[in-house]
Amino acid sequence: MPYCNSLYHYQRRPSRVVTIGSLAMGGNHPIRVQSMLTSDTMNTETCVHEALELVEAGCELVRITAPTVKDAANLKNIKAALVAAKCDIPVVADIHFKPEAAMEAALWVEKIRINPGNFADSKKFNVREYTDFEYEAELERIRARFTPLVKRCQERGVAMRIGTNHGSLSDRIMNRFGDTPRGMVESALEFARIARDLDYHNFVFSMKASNPKVMIAAYRLLVARLNEEGDDWNYPIHLGVTEAGDGEDGRIKSAIGIGSLLADGIGDTIRVSLTEDSKYEIPVARALVERAKMEDRRWEMEEQWSQILPSWPLFEYQKRVSEKITLNSIALGDEETVRVVVSRTTYEAVAHKIKELGEYQPELIFEDLPLREIDPRSDEEVAILEKEKDPQLVTVRDGIEMAPIAALRLLAARISARHPILLKDTLQVNAEKSENFINNLLAASTVLGSLLCDGIGDAILIRREEAPGASLRLAYNILQAAGVRIFKTDYVACPSCGRTLFNLQETTTRIKAATGHLKGVRIAIMGCIVNGPGEMADADFGYVGGAPGKINLYVGKKAVKFNIPQAEAVERLVELIREHGRWVEQ
Repeated sequence: MPYCNSLYHYQRRPSRVVTIGSLAMGGNHPIRVQSMLTSDTMNTETCVHEALELVEAGCELVRITAPTVKDAANLKNIKAALVAAKCDIPVVADIHFKPEAAMEAALWVEKIRINPGNFADSKKFNVREYTDFEYEAELERIRARFTPLVKRCQERGVAMRIGTNHGSLSDRIMNRFGDTPRGMVESALEFARIARDLDYHNFVFSMKASNPKVMIAAYRLLVARLNEEGDDWNYPIHLGVTEAGDGEDGRIKSAIGIGSLLADGIGDTIRVSLTEDSKYEIPVARALVERAKMEDRRWEMEEQWSQILPSWPLFEYQKRVSEKITLNSIALGDEETVRVVVSRTTYEAVAHKIKELGEYQPELIFEDLPLREIDPRSDEEVAILEKEKDPQLVTVRDGIEMAPIAALRLLAARISARHPILLKDTLQVNAEKSENFINNLLAASTVLGSLLCDGIGDAILIRREEAPGASLRLAYNILQAAGVRIFKTDYVACPSCGRTLFNLQETTTRIKAATGHLKGVRIAIMGCIVNGPGEMADADFGYVGGAPGKINLYVGKKAVKFNIPQAEAVERLVELIREHGRWVEQ
């Protein structure tokens, strides 16, 4: 069940064209960049100002939350004000829980986003077994709730996104398929079948999660399932890592999830979700799209290599387990953690302040390694390697005309698993260095993160970024974001929107200041309950807006403290972490 034509050569996934107002998406059209307003939907003036600011930054679609019918009705005023300002950017209404709000919004906007997990279903973490008859009865209930919206969108030429979130799968889906990529896909397909039965096809899919591994697996499985359903299921795909966070961590996590799928040819529109002002999402998204365009037709690939089967599972994470070897007193391979390799130049630049680097330690020096560098397309070189009695640390030789993701995948597919693999962020060192750190960050995160989420790699080497401290920090942060080496506190922080019940940026900064030293603790910071309870399942502790000025605290997916005044909430979160034995003093 393939999800792309080749794992070793870029080819954009063919999709049908969907129209959103004057904007066309899919087909041969460019990958579209979008974002979401953080302003209160009832404040027309601030919404219009923010939307115009996004357009100036290069945004092509703007999404606005519509949590109530009243909010949805005000989209008329926002849209009219944008038209008056000679701005024709399509507006997307973001709907959760309220089909009535969707019906109102469809009168005024060009696109509706619905979440199958909460549009007509419930999320109460109930455990219940459904018989087939009961399950079908629930589907008929959903059909009755969803059909009026489909018909209104059909009549008015309004597009739709069927957008599943890992954090808000319904109890019905959870109890039948579990908290899994398959559950995410099945949830979306149920709604798509209803739309198709009504001969409505102007929709796109999304499969968003805060965990890049889950997100990547869900999108791959979705595309594979669409291929299985038939050629006319070629709907466009919206990509996004939800609750990615802020700063470098948010950009790295977004590049791993979005960048790796774009590199496989998947994706017709993207939204980078940062816990920052939404205008700062656009340059990141644009850079990721430009990277995907650069990979298009960059390297040619002989047909014989395209047919080689992968040696790793495509729809779930499983580490490629090699044999353990020890190099310069550092063990790698087998179940050892993924190691960080640096150039001698980098090592010498930081050697005098090793103790000050804390967790960001260089572990192996590239020039000192007994490394086998081969061209994975060469039968002769692969055969010589396989004759070795002992496992060898192997990587792809610099300068070969293949994209690094493709080349390192081909290496993993062609050599026996006993050999550990060193991942490189570039195979064209001098040609691909940039003075722009964010460009280097996005490129390295896409390449290394994609391979790590495939389960490939026992050590990594970053050479795009020459600044020693920055390259070391980047290497470790990629390992953390890919979930393969947890060495610091991990934050799941949603971007702000009109549903948010507190200042996310200020609160995230305060929580990080109080808890940033807690190695391996995962904390979710959610502005409202839409994805809050579900994302708690992936986090150790959660800080969630429950009402204006009030915070609910979670342990896992269970709310344990309610209606805490916001001024006290960070301190109470620290107390909760202490109560559960996860606190350490700085």
